Amino acid sequence: MKLEQQIPRNALVWIVLALFLLVAPHVQRVPIWVVLVFVAAAGWRIMVYRGVWSFPRWPVKLGLILAAFAGILFSFRTIVGLEPTVALLLTAFALKLLELSERKDAYVLLFLGYFVILTVFLFSQDILVVLLCLFNTVVVTAALVALHRPGEDRFTFRPLRLSTVMLAQSIPLMLVLFFLFPRIGPLWTVPIKSQAARTGMSDFMKPGDVSRLSRSGDVAFRVQFEGDVPAQDQLYWRGIVMSRLRGGAWSSLSHFAAPPDERKPVEPELVGDSLRYSIIMEPTQQHWVYSLRYGRSNDSGIVNAADYRLFRMTEIEDDYFYEVQTWPDAQLEPTLSEWRREVELRLPGDNNPRMRALAREMASASGGSREIVDQALALFANEPFVYTLSPPLLPEQDSIDAFLFGTRSGFCEHYASAFVHLMRAAGVPARVVAGYQGGEINPVNGTVIVHQFDAHAWAEVWHEGEGWVRVDPTAAVSPERIELGLEEALSGEGSFLADSPLSPLRFRGVNWVNQLRLRYDAITYRWQSWVTGFDSDRQYQLLSNWFGEFSAQKFALVLLGAGVLVFAPVVITLMLQRKTVQQREMDRLYLKFCERLARMGVERGAGEGPDQYARRASAQLPRLAEQIGEVNRVYQALAYAPAAQEARGLQQLASAIKRVN
Repeated sequence: MKLEQQIPRNALVWIVLALFLLVAPHVQRVPIWVVLVFVAAAGWRIMVYRGVWSFPRWPVKLGLILAAFAGILFSFRTIVGLEPTVALLLTAFALKLLELSERKDAYVLLFLGYFVILTVFLFSQDILVVLLCLFNTVVVTAALVALHRPGEDRFTFRPLRLSTVMLAQSIPLMLVLFFLFPRIGPLWTVPIKSQAARTGMSDFMKPGDVSRLSRSGDVAFRVQFEGDVPAQDQLYWRGIVMSRLRGGAWSSLSHFAAPPDERKPVEPELVGDSLRYSIIMEPTQQHWVYSLRYGRSNDSGIVNAADYRLFRMTEIEDDYFYEVQTWPDAQLEPTLSEWRREVELRLPGDNNPRMRALAREMASASGGSREIVDQALALFANEPFVYTLSPPLLPEQDSIDAFLFGTRSGFCEHYASAFVHLMRAAGVPARVVAGYQGGEINPVNGTVIVHQFDAHAWAEVWHEGEGWVRVDPTAAVSPERIELGLEEALSGEGSFLADSPLSPLRFRGVNWVNQLRLRYDAITYRWQSWVTGFDSDRQYQLLSNWFGEFSAQKFALVLLGAGVLVFAPVVITLMLQRKTVQQREMDRLYLKFCERLARMGVERGAGEGPDQYARRASAQLPRLAEQIGEVNRVYQALAYAPAAQEARGLQQLASAIKRVN
């Protein structure tokens, strides 16, 4: 192998270091054996460098490839999906280290490393993740720099310094592209969904679903109000409205399951004061978005469903920013169509006989739907019902009877489901609503942080002339859940965030930890608002605020002017460096040699190369031909000598020049 094709030892160390840094963000989402492949590949390559082992032959390579595919299938049960694809890419990335014999192989590996960095953003765009990927980019670039430094046998940090400077120099160009380049969406997409469970409300609900979600301290969304934040007991964030009951699970009605004239909401009369606020949602891979009752959004792609929930035409796969205006006092559907009434009264089968008998008793003893609601709430408030995250399991058959007359222990979905069963059996149209209730006000920036443990389910009942009204049976059992939050409601049980022992939310009593958490959340909100949520609409609005009404000519001038501002300092710096560049010691000695020959009558011509000048000088000064040839030979050998031999070569050059007299 030629010397120029060999991989310097310093570069090999940087490559191995970059390898482990690139797999670090994926450790939690790939099987542990993928990490072990990285360790084994790095160890094998080190042994090859030391001359103990040799590179694997093609039968071994084929076996490793087949083993990687088998491992992916065994771990994920498929190779089609985001996580399996990334795990396969990481495995191939590690195994490529076993082919790292020449510089061209290192180029392929490092360029693939930049792509591996991008895969992290398919899962998270958190600011800490971005900073880690930025550092990984610097390290991969440092490995490329070290690859172009032949002869460096010892590990040094010089490549890291140079790569950091190069990245810093690219920041102005990055800012110009971010603010001015058209936001046309990603140039590449992954057309397959994640196999991992995303936190957030599902499109169906059965007992236990919301309670499992409430064990997580992850953020669901953040809200910024224009003005004062409503009271805690008014923060009911409607997400999915569930009117269909099948197999003990509640689900929403499909848009196309309704008759054509029932697919649009009945426009309500807008009365009372409205609330304006903006929301940044975390990715859910669902279509619905959250708002208070009754919400409208002017953002493109968000519409109102027939049941007055907001949904987006495309799935939410990234941080999503939108603005909402709500009218809490608006009457929703004061007149109910026959089709809607039949849907909201439907109870399949003839199960739960005790619940049905109780509902008939309530209906016969009341004068209307409001009295039936009051009787049901009194039942939950006066009987020994318990609010808990760990309720006993319910049987599949007659589960509502078992809950109402047996266990009487449950979470919000148990109470919402049992209440809606009672209402429908008593002849009152009702449905389940799933979303979030409450939120934590961040005193740093005034935003409302809604966590996954704020997940909640409640009911909506329909009253003649009033329309749909929110009723929360959980408030009758555990008022502190609505007024103070889940942590206070479960303080005696000790089950709050039981699955997240290291969550910062568990240390809110430690002031400095809590302040650090809140300040970081405020920074995250800014990051989501200005970076991850910076779409084409917000870009156009920002540029319009800066430059007024935008046109193609004005945009071209702005882009050209920004380019000049970015590249002009670079050009000026390069020109100044060209004038003030320091001479190398070998060049200084050679110029001294040229001056000595010029005094002897042989002046070097402009652009004349060392060989041509040496031949001409030897012809004009034949007595010094041998000395002149020696200086020329040592000078050219020194120009291509390794750094370790430079000091010795300078001594030889100085000695050769002294002999030219």
